[in-house]
Amino acid sequence: MRQVRRGGLVVTAVCACMSALVVVGYRSEALDPAALAALARNPAIRTLFGEPVALDQAGGFTVWRTSVVLAVLLGVWTMLTATRITRGEEDAGRWNLLLSGRITLPEAVRQHLGVLAVVPVLVGAATAVAMIAAGVDATGSLLHGTGLAAVGLFFVAVGGVTAQLFVSRSESNGVAAAVLVVGLLMRMVGDGVPALAWLRWLSPFGLMALTRPFDTNRGLPVSVLAFAAVLLMALAGRLAARRDVGAAILATPGSRPARTTLLGSVPAFAVRRTMRPLAAWSAGIGAYFLLLGLIAQSMTEFLAGNPEFASMAAQAGFPALGTVEGYAATLYALLAVPVGVFVAVRLAATAADENARRLTLLLAAPVTRARLLGAEAAAAGCAALVLITVAGIAMWAGTATVHAGLAPGDALAGAWNVTPVVLLCLGAAVLALGWAPRAVAAIGALPAAGGFLWQVVADSIDAPTWTRALSPFTHLAAVPSTAPAWPAASVMAGIAAAGVIVGTIGYRRRDLSA
Repeated sequence: MRQVRRGGLVVTAVCACMSALVVVGYRSEALDPAALAALARNPAIRTLFGEPVALDQAGGFTVWRTSVVLAVLLGVWTMLTATRITRGEEDAGRWNLLLSGRITLPEAVRQHLGVLAVVPVLVGAATAVAMIAAGVDATGSLLHGTGLAAVGLFFVAVGGVTAQLFVSRSESNGVAAAVLVVGLLMRMVGDGVPALAWLRWLSPFGLMALTRPFDTNRGLPVSVLAFAAVLLMALAGRLAARRDVGAAILATPGSRPARTTLLGSVPAFAVRRTMRPLAAWSAGIGAYFLLLGLIAQSMTEFLAGNPEFASMAAQAGFPALGTVEGYAATLYALLAVPVGVFVAVRLAATAADENARRLTLLLAAPVTRARLLGAEAAAAGCAALVLITVAGIAMWAGTATVHAGLAPGDALAGAWNVTPVVLLCLGAAVLALGWAPRAVAAIGALPAAGGFLWQVVADSIDAPTWTRALSPFTHLAAVPSTAPAWPAASVMAGIAAAGVIVGTIGYRRRDLSA
């Protein structure tokens, strides 16, 4: 409980408050039934936002707008926390003394996952209560909260299973993240392509959407998801019973030819250890933005002919979707979130290495901390630029396939426009590494993930201008439909540079693992 209480409270508060704020800020509009039918049929709308259900109700609109965002947020947090409190603690050797007593490895795994499983239940309950208190139907709210809890439980179990299968926390996180990305893409394809609608039954996000809160209120899909979570939770315990402490079910070979590429220097090794996660993240981000490019033409044509839905999309944080350039500019803003999280995770890996004492001998050699930190930060920053470029190329390839008319230069310019937000994440992560090494991932991801959520909430409740200005996304220009906002980008780059400098000073002054 001590290990998960703070993060659990934050996630619970974000999910409950965001849902309630969207309900309170909802403004009902007189929508044409024919337009509603067109919305439900449009594959681009369904792919991007999910199946539109009960949009004439505050509860239905809230679910349509927030369910995927909150489910991804909860899924990412639960799976990363599951691997951290199991495989991460085991890797660091902190379970050795614990397991030398009467408790066994399977019992330790089950008890840790059992405590963590309480958090998604609290998130679902708090979200349902917040929506009911905001004045929407209780049945739909409870079903939506139950679906959110089931998604969280599923990814608790996914993290627990991967922690038993793989010998390191990084490998466990990578496979768990792949499950999440594949599940999200399956939901998008299932919603957008009627012939492949059955894919939603294989995705946790698809099953959550199939419950259709505030419409038909189906209980079977969420029951299937909860049953799958229980099975995976039981599998995690069984797998733990079949391995030794510090080992894994999928063990690495005992010997293999030496692979000494990029081991000649600290910067080279920083590049080497970044390449594998970079490849995985590039595949996920590239596939997502390729899909967004493929639906660009259909999306813009639909919204151009249905301005009322363009207004609703703007209220949901997606303005200017009526043109291909505006569509690209709006969707590129989402790119800053995964790339910013990637940078934060890479710097958090350095903190984890320090905490596990893998840097002790290295820093005892003639290698300064500034050099080590500079190599890791440079490798993470360059990898982020690669991810941004991959997204730009993927978006252009998708739009070119459907002849949407987005030029390659415009596609790359729109993608590179989010670089200042990513730099803020880099600066925040380095700052945290120097002064708060236990919270590098959370603080590093705050400018992107927190800034995006702040902007969405501020738009939902029509907050004052000065509150919206607290989000870095507010200061990004809609590139490629407009010119870049160079003054704002320069200010954000300067803030990021200050964070790097102050973080480096703190890293050089503090003790290791302090």
